[in-house]
Amino acid sequence: MILSNKSLSNKKQWEEKGYRLPAYDRAAMIEETLKHPTWVHFGGGNIFRGFLARLQQELLNRGLVKSGIIVGGSYDYQVIEEVFTKQDNLILAVTLKSDGSVDKEVIASVAAAKPVEPAFPEDWAFFKRAFANPSLQMVSFTITEKAYAIRSNDGMLFESIAKDIEEGAKAPKSFLAKLTSLLYHRYQQKGGNLTLVSMDNCSANGDRIAEAVKTIGKGWAERGHVEQEFLAYLDENVAYPWSMIDKITPRPDAKIVEILKKDGFKSGGLIVTKNNAHIAFFVNAEEAEYLVIEDTFKNGRPPLDKVGVYFTDRSTVNKVERMKVTTCLNPLHTALAIFGSILGFTLISEEMKDPQLRALVEGIGYTEGMPVVVDPGIIDPRQFIDEVLNKRFPNPFMPDSPQ
Repeated sequence: MILSNKSLSNKKQWEEKGYRLPAYDRAAMIEETLKHPTWVHFGGGNIFRGFLARLQQELLNRGLVKSGIIVGGSYDYQVIEEVFTKQDNLILAVTLKSDGSVDKEVIASVAAAKPVEPAFPEDWAFFKRAFANPSLQMVSFTITEKAYAIRSNDGMLFESIAKDIEEGAKAPKSFLAKLTSLLYHRYQQKGGNLTLVSMDNCSANGDRIAEAVKTIGKGWAERGHVEQEFLAYLDENVAYPWSMIDKITPRPDAKIVEILKKDGFKSGGLIVTKNNAHIAFFVNAEEAEYLVIEDTFKNGRPPLDKVGVYFTDRSTVNKVERMKVTTCLNPLHTALAIFGSILGFTLISEEMKDPQLRALVEGIGYTEGMPVVVDPGIIDPRQFIDEVLNKRFPNPFMPDSPQ
């Protein structure tokens, strides 16, 4: 078995071994996406492949949308080559459940995956066409928190950003300047409103992407590289909602490679890129997942609320994040990470078998946390922490280590 379009044509061999397959016409989906793109995503790492791409697949399977996702490589282009191009842009998602079962699904919702790079003229022109298309509704990001930074600790612009501001919008080098250039192209082509959704785990993530593109846009306007009206476009026609995402998608695990080999897989194993990204032709992830997005979309949005995504106001997004980060997950995970490392544990699930460590995190969560927890209203804090302590952390199949 190989993860490819040709191999998928033999559906019987996949279904006999328990793989769920796409239930839509992929060729038609790709054609529709290229003609009328609705969703571009930058950063095709594990959280995208194991969560966001699967959400779009559910919508496609149910006939709620006709187009898929265009993926842009923002930094490590080897990821695009190894996990998308070589697999015909297919994704093998392996969900590791706490009861010991494994769910295997082939995800085909990615219509195209290319580097976002002006040095590659065909790829750059491809993204310019997508951004100019009025059908484009959402551009999302999972590029890690540090990728939004434009200034050093002393408040000065990073050299790469400052250089891109000086040189203008035609051939920027930094990702954030490339994004701003694509937004400028949409403005020039009268593509209309757009929404930029950071889905990275950092507070006020929408404000971070807004600050970056507006700072670069202002620098270009001051130097005559773009019109002053472009700044008004960034303020009035582009939305930057906050979001909160939660799903553990750890590095690909060698045990999963062995499971897939038993199924007859001949695709490659684990890869470490030149930029130290740990990747594989599959993605392994836990079952639990949450995505909460501020509903301030300017040009419509995919109906992700039909597949479990919460759309709400900014205050509620902030409350969900505070619930998770300050009470119901991060403090417990941090405690296990610290003591697990000191005591020589290699898996969070093994720590949860230790009565003293389990009592520690239960005390932090239930005794100390519940009386002061921020209740967002849309997710019950006690149910959330119950899931964390009884399903997520004890899951022996999750390669989640304290180190």
